[in-house]
Amino acid sequence: MNQTPPERLPDTDAGHHIAAAMLRAGRLVAFPTETVYGLGADATNDRAVARIFEAKGRPSFNPLIVHFAELEDLKQHVVWTDEADTLARAYWPGPLTLVLKKHPGSAISSLVTAGLDTIAVRLPGHPAAQAILGALGRGVAAPSANRSGQISPTQPSHVLDSLGGRLDAVLDGGASEVGVESTIIGLLDKPVLLRPGGITEAELAKTLGRNIAVRHKAEAISAPGQLMSHYAPTARVRLNATDWQTGEMRLGFGEVDCDLNLSADEDLVEAASNLFDYLHRLDARGGEAIAVSPIPHEGLGIAINDRLSRAAAPRDG
Repeated sequence: MNQTPPERLPDTDAGHHIAAAMLRAGRLVAFPTETVYGLGADATNDRAVARIFEAKGRPSFNPLIVHFAELEDLKQHVVWTDEADTLARAYWPGPLTLVLKKHPGSAISSLVTAGLDTIAVRLPGHPAAQAILGALGRGVAAPSANRSGQISPTQPSHVLDSLGGRLDAVLDGGASEVGVESTIIGLLDKPVLLRPGGITEAELAKTLGRNIAVRHKAEAISAPGQLMSHYAPTARVRLNATDWQTGEMRLGFGEVDCDLNLSADEDLVEAASNLFDYLHRLDARGGEAIAVSPIPHEGLGIAINDRLSRAAAPRDG
């Protein structure tokens, strides 16, 4: 594994083409999306995809999302449906991932799908991601650019702190805008919300004109981001804290006295964009516990609470 410091590429045409060339050569490149930074590899290259799992220490049964620049390229790898078309027209490019049947002729590595007959796909909205994917001209597998189970990265410094020399380059596109990973919806027998995100269940139901089922946590993993312990800092996380205990680092929401405040104005969009960065900042202080104020379980707050509950879940071992 490469242990030299990764190259830091600028968010320019030259930087985009260098990143694409490195991906084409089977190397690992972190790049910004509107949600978080992704750790990218050519999704058709088994060896390159295997390096993602190695770099992240990611369980091989946890599938990856494949990112594309163009819808027509994406359609070559999946069995497209009317409901997929409706959602794509409404939300792409953007923070929505669709899980669809894998097309029999797809060249996507079986490591990407973790042995399933489905693929998780999306068209990211970040201009740098679009430019890199467009220059490469093929799908890129790109989970969050961090060690498996740790806090997701929303800035280049987060990527470097977590992965160091485990990747080849980072394209510096500044801070991610949305701040939580994409919503994932399965479109097989019926629409199923597999992971909440920036696009809410209510919005998806309205767009499709039908109710959305929700995956139960006890069910088998069918999409990325479903492990119970995930997005975890080193410090223990205590949720729904209405008071602070001695020695805790305090992550607030609303008008509270705290170390860092996700949103003093109780703006859930602001809170989502700050979530992972503030967890990184507090964890870097080296304390034993982070206490988090209650977050309303509505709209984008559902995705925020999902990430926080996984951060607070019991750790393996």
